[in-house]
Amino acid sequence: MLAALGIDERTEAVYRVLLSRRGNWGVAEYAEHLGMSQGDVRDALDQLAALRLLRESGAAQDSLRAVSPKVGLGLLLQRQEDALLRRQRQLAESQEAILRLADEFADPPSDEAVHGVEVLDGLDAVQLRLEELAHGCSGECLSFMPGGAQSAASLEASRPLDEALLGRGVEVLTLYQDSVRNDAATLRYAQWLTELGGDVRTAAVLPSRMVMFDRRTALLPIDPDNSKAGAIQVSGPGLIAPLVQLFELVWARAAPFGTSRDRESGVGGPSEQEAALLGLLGQGLTDDIAARRLGLGVRTVRRMMSDLMSRLEARSRFEAGVRAARRGWVS
Repeated sequence: MLAALGIDERTEAVYRVLLSRRGNWGVAEYAEHLGMSQGDVRDALDQLAALRLLRESGAAQDSLRAVSPKVGLGLLLQRQEDALLRRQRQLAESQEAILRLADEFADPPSDEAVHGVEVLDGLDAVQLRLEELAHGCSGECLSFMPGGAQSAASLEASRPLDEALLGRGVEVLTLYQDSVRNDAATLRYAQWLTELGGDVRTAAVLPSRMVMFDRRTALLPIDPDNSKAGAIQVSGPGLIAPLVQLFELVWARAAPFGTSRDRESGVGGPSEQEAALLGLLGQGLTDDIAARRLGLGVRTVRRMMSDLMSRLEARSRFEAGVRAARRGWVS
């Protein structure tokens, strides 16, 4: 049950015995109680100590006590989440580097793609290529759909493609931003997609728009702030692999469609969206840019920040940032 935290079954069994207040036992007693060899018990104790889940007891000499799961396992989980966030930032930087490289070589000498990169000018060219790639897709379609509420034209163009993919048994995984939960049209589309067999999740912040087919070909925007400018088609393992890794990391942290993104009752900490806002503003981004990243309106972002300042009892944004960092709301 705790394998994801680096704790195997035998170590978990010893940890459970320790939690049951048998810290005054010796290795032989643990081994007899659990039906394990003494060597396995020692290995388990060493692992628990390395994970900081085991302490010497102050009540009796040479006795051990287990750190409570709420504290010890909570810290383990937090360390893994921090590592995941660092990896996600690294992959986001890799994606930006890919886009810069694609821009540098965006003018091929012929209509054929050069080195796995092809530029598609304008919405018509993008839509045509989407139709072609969707028609040839046989296994999986992955997509980032940032920007919050999707336009009616975008939803209308996506409907026949998604319906055809799902009708052929293709797995369709779609990531929207949390803010779509406040837009009726996008919400209805996500519900329709889910009912048809698609898998939808939401996250506070998403990378640039992306649609990937069978983990072989992906379309990315030429200009993330202007989808009408066209798209870049990329292929080849060297370009696709980091995009797949980025999608998997964001997908793992996203909330399945239909779950709440509200703050936990009585905790008072930030929601996923509020934490993302604090992080963006902490990077020095303006309200306008932060709003675009979150798929929200500027007024909504300012209301969120005002509420955060009130909860933090801060008189300025700078003070709010300091207090949020002290409370562990931002990394």
